[in-house]
Amino acid sequence: MSHPALSISHEVQAALSGGQGVVALESTIITHGMPYPANRDTALNVEQAVRDNGAIPATIAIVQGVPTIGLSEEIIEQLARTDNAMKLSRADLAMAVAQGVDGSTTVAATMILAKMAGIEVFATGGIGGVHKGAELSFDISADLQELSRTSVSVICAGAKAILDIPKTLEVLETLGVPVLTFGQASFPAFWSRDSDQAASLRVDTIDDIVTFIQARTSMNFEGGILIGNPVPAEHEIPREKMQGIIQQAVAEAAMQGIAGKQVTPWLLGRIVELSDGASLITNQALIANNATLAARLAKSLAMSYSDEPN
Repeated sequence: MSHPALSISHEVQAALSGGQGVVALESTIITHGMPYPANRDTALNVEQAVRDNGAIPATIAIVQGVPTIGLSEEIIEQLARTDNAMKLSRADLAMAVAQGVDGSTTVAATMILAKMAGIEVFATGGIGGVHKGAELSFDISADLQELSRTSVSVICAGAKAILDIPKTLEVLETLGVPVLTFGQASFPAFWSRDSDQAASLRVDTIDDIVTFIQARTSMNFEGGILIGNPVPAEHEIPREKMQGIIQQAVAEAAMQGIAGKQVTPWLLGRIVELSDGASLITNQALIANNATLAARLAKSLAMSYSDEPN
């Protein structure tokens, strides 16, 4: 049952009512993740990847103060061109509603609204996590806490490689968040397939994921599931190459005093420049790849519910 405060598109509502698989998609990638028109084109391509694999996309944002589940192409175009949309997490999600403004949803905010709408599967690029130097700055993304409290399955290409991935995985373990890795023995590192961190839980098929979700449900576990899905090999940037680029971008950000919510979008933009655009191409490829896996999972989950005895 969806929440009355939400505006849900007719297509998404019909899919939810009809037991069809639905995949939630974030909107921060539109407003803060990429330059125009790559942001708009990526959002539309990701939605198409979901459709091509048998599910319905539900891109989520706050539109003039209204939590909106399923955006029209017109709204996606508007968000892609704006430079004043709020970047929303749990702490400030209600402020955008109260002020009647536009806002894009991070992983945490997208999970909250997806859960309210009754959507179980969410595809993103990479989650937020523990920033380098967090032992001094305490800069840890709200995404991690949200994963521990909101029951949505999140498909990502790992934590963004600008973060401290070992510490991010440690925090997720402390919070009791299951971290699955799809098809390999190491957790992925966003632009690169290998983070040099062993996968704590490996799954190799969609059925493996469905069975795991069913087991958690039968045991009345609350909270989300994180599924690391490596970027396709033909699109990855080797970890050693990315480390040098990231180190330079992080050093420049520190010198310029960039902090808080501005750090991640600034670093992503600078990394595009330092990689001569290669990181943007990889980013687009991994998001589409995650959307494909998410659609297959959402479809399989929907089918499993239809097979349950009345």
